[in-house]
Amino acid sequence: MTTKRRALITGITGQDGAYLSQLLLDEGYEVFGVMRRSASAEVIGERLRWLGIAERVRLIGANLIDLPSLLDAMAEARPDEVYNLGAQSFVKTSWQQPYVTTDVTAGGVLNMLEAVRRAAPKARFYQASSSEMYGGSKISPQNEDTPFYPRSPYAVAKLYGHWITVNYRESFGMHASSGILFNHESPLRGIEFVTRKVTDAVARIKLGLARELRMGNMEPMRDWGHARDYVRAMWLMLQQDKPADYVVATGRTTSVQDMCAMAFAHAGLNWRDHVVVDPALFRPAEVDRLQGDASRARTVLGWVPKISLEAMIGEMVDADIERLRARRAAG
Repeated sequence: MTTKRRALITGITGQDGAYLSQLLLDEGYEVFGVMRRSASAEVIGERLRWLGIAERVRLIGANLIDLPSLLDAMAEARPDEVYNLGAQSFVKTSWQQPYVTTDVTAGGVLNMLEAVRRAAPKARFYQASSSEMYGGSKISPQNEDTPFYPRSPYAVAKLYGHWITVNYRESFGMHASSGILFNHESPLRGIEFVTRKVTDAVARIKLGLARELRMGNMEPMRDWGHARDYVRAMWLMLQQDKPADYVVATGRTTSVQDMCAMAFAHAGLNWRDHVVVDPALFRPAEVDRLQGDASRARTVLGWVPKISLEAMIGEMVDADIERLRARRAAG
């Protein structure tokens, strides 16, 4: 009888953690998740329940800023693969809470690497790096060799996490890889992110629950893909004989305005009739353009995105309409 592979995921209750859990379960893994004991059970399992897998994963209480708890989690899960997706991941919040962002998003990576090195040294490690690390780069598209220029406390913290992963790989011979993921979305995206903010507003306006959507800067360009595609790239990285860093992106860049227009059009609405640009919502330092070159991922991993931006935005709008109707029907 073949022993099942075991995976440990931090951030398992987030968008990426939920989709990655589903993928790993489909591949026959036992899946364990690190969970902070700071939210209600209803909130903790919402995305896992949405995918119908909440009862199939095992949650372990631990915290990225507490190394002893992470060592205990490694001892309990005995993982073959570790995916570090946990972070304070909202860019706007990183200006409001720079110390928390640094402790969790930067220091948490160091704690995870130390926990793996000490308690699960044969495990393969994945670090969730971010396209925000490129920030103000004037080079486009960006690949693994493009210099970084972070433009937010979140991006600076992610850059530390990226380089400490490289350092542990080179210093201790760990199978540690980073995925430099460009923006990736889905119906499981948090409401604080711009794509979900837009699709939720479209659904509310379509159903007569709202009349307008207040937005910040509509000019930034982003390379948006679907989280389902991107978690597949994470998994493929840890199936390689040698660790490396990979850009994961579609290569297509779209403005916030055009994405917004796409969402409204899917619901038969004109965005110009409902969107109000509010300068108070602009970021202190904006990232104007992000576009990824995923040539290495295509060549080495055989990875290509399968879901178009139009299909993804349509799926998100439909899911938000369904959510709101269900909520209204429930009273």
